[in-house]
Amino acid sequence: MPTRWIHPGSDSILCVFWFLRLPQLFSTCVAFSLVADMGTLRGAIGNWSMSFWCVCFAMTLIISIVDLRNLYYDFPFYWHNICVTYACYAALICLSASIIYSITYVQFLPDHPYRDQAIAATAFSCIASVLYVIEVAGMRAWYDLEEIFFYEHTMSALLKVLETFVAGVIFAFLSNTSLYLHQPALEWCVAVYSICFILAAVVLLLNLGEWEYMQPRPFSIFQLLLTLLSVLPYVSSMVLWPLYQFSEEFGGMPQRFMDMSCVDELSYNVCDWDQCLAVAILTAINLLMYMVDLVYWARQVSIGTKDVSSAPDSVWSYPVSSQSEDIL
Repeated sequence: MPTRWIHPGSDSILCVFWFLRLPQLFSTCVAFSLVADMGTLRGAIGNWSMSFWCVCFAMTLIISIVDLRNLYYDFPFYWHNICVTYACYAALICLSASIIYSITYVQFLPDHPYRDQAIAATAFSCIASVLYVIEVAGMRAWYDLEEIFFYEHTMSALLKVLETFVAGVIFAFLSNTSLYLHQPALEWCVAVYSICFILAAVVLLLNLGEWEYMQPRPFSIFQLLLTLLSVLPYVSSMVLWPLYQFSEEFGGMPQRFMDMSCVDELSYNVCDWDQCLAVAILTAINLLMYMVDLVYWARQVSIGTKDVSSAPDSVWSYPVSSQSEDIL
């Protein structure tokens, strides 16, 4: 029987709701409310952080309703794999919001009640991130599903989550179109980020869709080829983006002080030069993850593995049910 028809009992669902989902809802709601109460003083970074906390709150609420109402039987895939995937993204989102909000906004606030609110919001965001990590790590134990395969508990899945998440952060910086519209080479970099994000998302969705009837080796080759198609363009972006952004010969600005938008040190907005630097760093991080992913799949293809989701390749060594043996 496919794992999509195996679900935890009502007692386990209630336990997860009271000890994880409800604290997650509370933490994200408090963080959102504290920053919203600051009014116009919250700045662009505050609005950005609020949007993420709001999304996490809304998604957690929807997942809680689906679980409590037993609506997951209507989904054509294993619902709890989706829950773990969302928890991975939520943990990364809340952690990123905590870090960025604190280093780009909180530290510049003068002694004022609003500063205390901003610090409290950051703390609750960190708490939410920890709660989501606990959900990812303990899904099997919480739901008493030790014999069920969770795709997100494999190295390949975590790499895909990180690749798509980093790409999402890059897109957030690229919302400032003035960073790249003046150079065709930079527009190519943006196209690379978009195409590679789509390829990674496709692989993630295929695995979440429980393609258990696919032959292991052809699907491994398919993922190897997609990863290779991502690595090569990313290498070009890793060269072109810093070259055209920070080299005077190509119209870039090698020093931060040369960017007039960075003159105001007390600005709550991230200036253009800092955004370009952030994109360059994130490009390098994502390229590294794609290369690790490429090595991983090259190894799987070379040894002709029949179960890439087995214990040695999993982040947590749980027993895997027979239903998961043909997923990849």
